[in-house]
Amino acid sequence: MQSTMQESPSSMTNSTLSNKRLTGLALALALTSAAPVALASPSISGGFWMNYRYHVNSGTDEARDSNTSGDIADEAIVFYITDKPKDKPWSFESEIRFGPGAFTNPANNSTGDNFGIHKAWMGYQLNDTHAVKIGKSQVPFGFKNSNFWPGDMLMGGYGDQMDVGVKLSGSQDTLSYNLAYYHADDWGETSTDTMDDGGHWGTKTTYRKVQTVVADASFPLAENHTIGASYQNGQLQDLEGTDPENPLSGSHNAAVAYYKGKVADVGIKAQYLATERRLPKSLNQEFVQNTRALLELSYSMGDYYFYADGTWASPDTEGNTADDVAAYAYGMMYDYGAGWFYVEYLTQNGYINANGMVGEGDFDALYVTLDYYF
Repeated sequence: MQSTMQESPSSMTNSTLSNKRLTGLALALALTSAAPVALASPSISGGFWMNYRYHVNSGTDEARDSNTSGDIADEAIVFYITDKPKDKPWSFESEIRFGPGAFTNPANNSTGDNFGIHKAWMGYQLNDTHAVKIGKSQVPFGFKNSNFWPGDMLMGGYGDQMDVGVKLSGSQDTLSYNLAYYHADDWGETSTDTMDDGGHWGTKTTYRKVQTVVADASFPLAENHTIGASYQNGQLQDLEGTDPENPLSGSHNAAVAYYKGKVADVGIKAQYLATERRLPKSLNQEFVQNTRALLELSYSMGDYYFYADGTWASPDTEGNTADDVAAYAYGMMYDYGAGWFYVEYLTQNGYINANGMVGEGDFDALYVTLDYYF
């Protein structure tokens, strides 16, 4: 599987943690003894996931998987630490991952290992309708789709962004909105955000995303039917050239319109995305453009959740000879109580590379994932 096709976890897993979260007394005592003021009453929980994968058509792995009947890998231990004191405006939330299944790349992250801080932010409640988050948080841009291991597919780089900066979230009547400034896409001076986004924002030796402004707004058309739009604009820092100052010689912007709805037990999500990047000088200022679309249909039945995700990408970059490409994920989730059991099949005839460029390439794989939360 190409590095540009790496997978990303679904927001659904994290959103269910609040129902599965238990206080880790032993861990809490250890943490509070080290920092009694900062972590006086945290809620600590964790999880584990592992993944069975069988490559049907990847260009390199299908012969091996045919002999071994696939493999079990992508293991990870995950810890969640939150602190939301009653009657106080401050709060804290974090997610820390360890292991090959942490969805991070040691060559490009801030730790140099299969370890990373997926999110860590401090929150301040300004009033009943407005709050600020400072740290690494979810970029308010469109939405993430449901499939777990195939991740955001051809939304690559825009389906699951966790960047470092400050975000204001608020509402006015039925309108919800977010305004954010992200100083960089990861911790440190050269690391890139390789947790979940599949390496779609350059590398430590090429460029990274910096100084990005994001705006998002959504409102309900009717009960269970919401439309929204997001926009982001920022700089690209050159990490490849000979200039030791690593100048901001590139730029990026993107816009998305989206819809989320539900009728009885049937859900539908759709979004249309337009992206532009002017790569840094060391990459010859190549101007990358493309449009992408996503459609997701789902059905809920008790503890079961079925879904079909489709994503499409059309290259608009001058000189790119790739045709329009598509990727589909068909999956099922089962809530067995302590976690989720996933069965997913991914098929696609294209991908998005580290520069946001559309390329052609066939890929088919089966994923079976089990996670457990405590």
